[in-house]
Amino acid sequence: MAADPRRPAPRTPAPRTVDLRTAAPRRPAPDWLRHPLQIASGPGARGALLRGALSTGPLLAAGVAAHRVPEGVLAALGAMFATVNDRAGTRRTRLVRIGVPGLAVAVAFLLGSLVAAAAAPGGGVPAVLGTTSLVAVAAYLSGAVSTVGPVASMAALQALATLLIAAGLPHHGPPWTGAAMLAGGAGWVLLLAAALAPPHRGPGRARARAAEEREAVAAAFDALGGVLRAAGTDRVEDARRTLTAALDRAHAALDLHRRGRPSPAERRLRAQLAVAADACEAAVTLLWEARPLPAYAADAPLRLARAVRTGAPCGPLAAPAPDTPGRRALHEALLHAAEVFGTPGRTADAPPRPPLRDHPAVRRALGPLGREYGLRVALCTGACTAVAQFLRPDQWYWLPVTAVFLVKPDLGPLFSRSVNRLLGTAAGVGLFAAAAAALPGAAGPVAATALCGALLPVAWRNFAFQTAALTPIVLAFAVLSGSQGAPVSRLVDTVLGCGIALAVGHLPRLGGRRTAVAVHWAAALRAAQAYLERVVDAPDGPREERLRLRRAAYRALAEARTAVSQAAAELPPAGVAAADWAPAVTAVERLVDATTACAVRVEHGGRPLPAAEARSLADALARLADDADARRRPDGPALPDPVLLGSRCASLADVAGQLHAVRALSPAA
Repeated sequence: MAADPRRPAPRTPAPRTVDLRTAAPRRPAPDWLRHPLQIASGPGARGALLRGALSTGPLLAAGVAAHRVPEGVLAALGAMFATVNDRAGTRRTRLVRIGVPGLAVAVAFLLGSLVAAAAAPGGGVPAVLGTTSLVAVAAYLSGAVSTVGPVASMAALQALATLLIAAGLPHHGPPWTGAAMLAGGAGWVLLLAAALAPPHRGPGRARARAAEEREAVAAAFDALGGVLRAAGTDRVEDARRTLTAALDRAHAALDLHRRGRPSPAERRLRAQLAVAADACEAAVTLLWEARPLPAYAADAPLRLARAVRTGAPCGPLAAPAPDTPGRRALHEALLHAAEVFGTPGRTADAPPRPPLRDHPAVRRALGPLGREYGLRVALCTGACTAVAQFLRPDQWYWLPVTAVFLVKPDLGPLFSRSVNRLLGTAAGVGLFAAAAAALPGAAGPVAATALCGALLPVAWRNFAFQTAALTPIVLAFAVLSGSQGAPVSRLVDTVLGCGIALAVGHLPRLGGRRTAVAVHWAAALRAAQAYLERVVDAPDGPREERLRLRRAAYRALAEARTAVSQAAAELPPAGVAAADWAPAVTAVERLVDATTACAVRVEHGGRPLPAAEARSLADALARLADDADARRRPDGPALPDPVLLGSRCASLADVAGQLHAVRALSPAA
């Protein structure tokens, strides 16, 4: 049948187009996928670049030129480890950061020689089992000690790697010679750090010895000014965390690695830092009151920071009208600051040191984190040692050394480090091959070592960069020591080491990152509970004790937040969702802020805390902490169930001011 020409043809509907960008918002990549691409930021390192260029490469070149290649390799190895540890910091901190791992590496070389001697007789399966057992014990101790702090962690890591190298490499001469060469390489880097330090001339030379400490204290006053500028805005939480971190760095610069009686300049800096810590309470209360301050209020901390840096008088300090508890506290803190800064002889002594059995370092190493870290490092390193001795019995050390740098939980997420290790090793092997092809004989390895040694001080910003810089140096050591096929074998061992580390690191019975999150979460809850109970039970007690407990609470919360961010970057079976944990940590931070505001209000004539409600809140924090301690066990539930604390904070909020509904959520896995 023909179509009627008078009827219009039916319209074909136009195809519908959907803008995917508006229909389905793009989700950000998960943390475990983004973390390998992150590049850390830090200060410039021109001096460190020069020290790196003069450390590892020249020592190796001197050994080759003198026909003492084994000694040159060991001295360059010690210098390489020391260059990795050479980070920005005070002179005293740099001395400890380089010297302590240098001594640990020298001792580990002697122990590695004993391991090689003890496992050599007989050979076969008994020798493999003996070497694996000794390595596993050393790895457990290394993992436990690494929880003490960053210096102890790096010393334990490098000592374990040196022990494996000493146990797996053939020896040329007595062991004490190798230990002396390793210590000498670290000492050479220390001498370079002292010789290439920026000179200080003129009348300020005596004061320049404490320049780094003064800068740390001045940075705390700068952060205090940032808090005052943030009052009444939406930047309060970031400003308060910045202030907490600045105070921690200043206390570390003045208190860590100190022995003997402090000098008058150090005691004066402590008195000035006490002013900043005292004003911190007022600043937190001002944030809680949520009222913007006049622009001139933030000028007072900046004047104090300038006075700390230059030693000049701070001048007049303007404070807002003392019409609220927070403003009255700030007014009194500035009066105290004017008194301290205006009195030349005003000083403060160092805080007393706790007994050894109560020292936080001992508690960390013997606590659950030390045990779990030690077990994880021991299993992974022992497994790699056993596999490597069967596959490559003549040079088995590279496989467990690879695992040592991967499985350390305090150095970052395991998956991220494994990916970066593979990429960095491949790039380093390519760079070494290019240098060896371009320059004949020993010139290629020496040139690669000199180039990569100069790049080491800036390569720490990403683990792939650091691996790419370290791999040519280690390959140069192996080739000059007579190893055949080193680049290919190192690449194969790296792939095997990453696989074993990922397999052992995700064993369900070890707890993994869940243990770290649970331990730090419980510690933060207990610190907040201790601070709250102190304010409730002894509102008129010693102010120094209250300030100490407040600092401990904020420091524990910062460590919990760091543990959550690292756990979020693990693979999903072993990680946690940072978006679920962030409200929990933020809620306890606000609770500690509210406790600080309550203490300031009571100190300035306000009514005391309602004991019944506050104690009920403290009991709730204690129950949450007990629950976290119970659930960190591998056979326990994943994480605590959500717990509402808003109703228990009602009375506390009424006393503290405008406290919004605070919920401490312990998210599910």
